[in-house]
Amino acid sequence: MNTELFGVVLMYALVMVLAIPLGRYIGKVFSNEKTWLDKLFDPFDKIIFKLSGIDPSKGMNWKQHLSALLAINLLWMFICMFVLMDMSWLPLNPDGNPSMSADLAFNTTVSFVTNTNLQHYSGETGLSYLGQLVLMLWQFISAATGIAICAAVFMAMKERTTDKLGNFYNFFVRSSTRILLPLACLVALILLFNGSPMTFRGKDTVLTLQGDTAHISRGPVAAFVAIKQLGTNGGGFFGPNSAHPLENPNYLTNVVETVSIFLIPIAMVFALGYVLKRRKLAWVIYGVMTVGFLSLVIPSIYYEMSGNHAIEKMGVMQNTGSMEGKEVRFGPAASAYWAINTTVTSNGSVNAMHDSMTPLTGMFALLGMMINCFYGGVGVGFLNFYIFIIIAVFISGLMVGRTPEFLGKKIEAKEMKIALIIALLHPLLILAGTAIASHLYAHNPTAYAAWLNNPGFHGFSEMLYEFTSSSANNGSGFEGLGDNTPFWNTACGIVMILGRYLPIIGPVAIAGLLATKKHIPESVGTLKTDTGTFGVMVFAVIIIVAALSFFPALALGPIAEHLSLR
Repeated sequence: MNTELFGVVLMYALVMVLAIPLGRYIGKVFSNEKTWLDKLFDPFDKIIFKLSGIDPSKGMNWKQHLSALLAINLLWMFICMFVLMDMSWLPLNPDGNPSMSADLAFNTTVSFVTNTNLQHYSGETGLSYLGQLVLMLWQFISAATGIAICAAVFMAMKERTTDKLGNFYNFFVRSSTRILLPLACLVALILLFNGSPMTFRGKDTVLTLQGDTAHISRGPVAAFVAIKQLGTNGGGFFGPNSAHPLENPNYLTNVVETVSIFLIPIAMVFALGYVLKRRKLAWVIYGVMTVGFLSLVIPSIYYEMSGNHAIEKMGVMQNTGSMEGKEVRFGPAASAYWAINTTVTSNGSVNAMHDSMTPLTGMFALLGMMINCFYGGVGVGFLNFYIFIIIAVFISGLMVGRTPEFLGKKIEAKEMKIALIIALLHPLLILAGTAIASHLYAHNPTAYAAWLNNPGFHGFSEMLYEFTSSSANNGSGFEGLGDNTPFWNTACGIVMILGRYLPIIGPVAIAGLLATKKHIPESVGTLKTDTGTFGVMVFAVIIIVAALSFFPALALGPIAEHLSLR
C-alpha cells in the first residue's frame, strides 16, 4: 500500500519538476523569443509558411483567430470523413479492416477534430493503419489549435490596448514543431524501447503457452500513444486503451504516460505567468486547480484501495483493494490516480475500466469532467478557467463595492453575458442529452435494451457519463453502454461540436473585447486578483456552479448506487 502511494506522489512530483521549466519554455515560444530548438525547426517553419503563402508576422484580431481555427478544423474534417468511410480499398490496410458506416465515421471524425477522441469502435479491428495515421495527425492538429488559441488569449491579457493578438498560424506551427513534436518523439522512444510496437506489418501469429494459435494486432502504436497523452487526446490504438500491454507495457511506461497527461496543461499555467510577467497570478491559478484536483483524487484513491462493499458482503476478501476492471501491474491506487488525471484534463485515456470503479470514484471522475477546468485540456483548460475568473471578478467587485476590473480592463455587461452563457452551456448539453436518452429508454426499454447492460442507478450513470465526456471533450466512457448506434453516434457528435467550439469562441471573444478597452492603471481601489483571497473566491464560484448544476443528476446515479451497496 505504501509503495502504491509512493508511486502516486512520485508521478505528481515529476510533473511539477518538468512543468515549471516547460512553462517558461512555452512562454518563450509564444513570445517569439529565442529557444534552443530554433536552429533545428526554423527552416521547417519557413518552408511551411512559404508554401502556404502565410505571413506569420501579420497581426490578427480575435475574429480572425477564430476564423483560422474553424477553417483548419473544417478542412481536415472532410478529409478525415473520406478516409474513414473508404478504408477498405485505401492503402495501409494489411488486416483488411472494413470502412466505417456514415454515422460512426461522423462520430469518430468529430471526436478527433474536437480533441475528444471518444471511440465507439475498437481500434485494432475498426481502423486501417491509414485511418490510425489520419487520427494521429488530428491528435497533433487539435492539440496545436487549442494551444494556439490559448496563446492568443495570453496576448490579449498581456497588451494594454490593442486589437492585434499575434498570428494564429504562427502560434499553431510553433506549437506543433517546438512543443508537441519534440515531446512526442521523446515519449514514443521510451514506449518503443519498453515494448510498444512501431510497425506497418499486419497481425503477428504466435503460439501461446497453452499451445493455441493467436493473432496479435500491432501497428505504429508507440507514436500514436505518445501524442494521445501529451495532447490530452486520449484515443486508444487498441480497444482497451492504455490498459492494453502493447500501449502501456509496464509500470515505467505507466509513469511516463501519466506524467504526459498532466505535463502541458500545468505548464500552460506557468507559461501564462511568463508571458504576462505575473508569476504570482499563475501560482494562484495553479493553486485553485490543484486544490480542486486533490479534492477529487484523494477520496478516489481511498475508495479504490478500500474495496467494494458489495463484494465484501459475498465474503470475498479484498486485501489489494477493488481490483475489478484493473491491471494487477498497476493496482488500485495508480488506476484511481490515472482516472482522475484523465478526467480533470480532457485526455480521456484509461489504464483501467472506469465502469468498474466504485460508485463514488465514478462520481469524482464525472465531477472532473463536469467542472472541466482543474488543469483541463491543452490550451482550452485555461480558457474554461478564464470564464470563472471573469465571473469571480464581477461578483467580487460587486461585493466589495469596486469596479470589476481584471488586469486593468473593466468588465462590463457584454463580457458577463458571454461568460454566463458559456458557463451554463456545459450543464445544458450534459443534462439535456442525458434527459433525452433516459426518456427514450424509460418509454421503450425493449427497443433500447442494447444500450444498457446495467439498468438502474448504474445504467443512468453510464448515460450521464457519455454525455459528460462528450461535452467536456474528454472521450473516456463507462463502457457498459452500448454506444455504437445511430442515436449515440449522432447525439454525441453534436454535443462534442458544441462543447468544443462555443467554449473556445466565448473566452476568445471576451479576451478580444477586453484587449481593445482603455487600460486602467492599478490603484489602491483596484481589486487584487493575484491573492489567495481571490483564489478562494474563484474556487467558490466553480464549486457553486457545479453543485447547483449537477448534484441532482449525481444523486440519481453514483450517489444512489453507493447508498444501495451499504
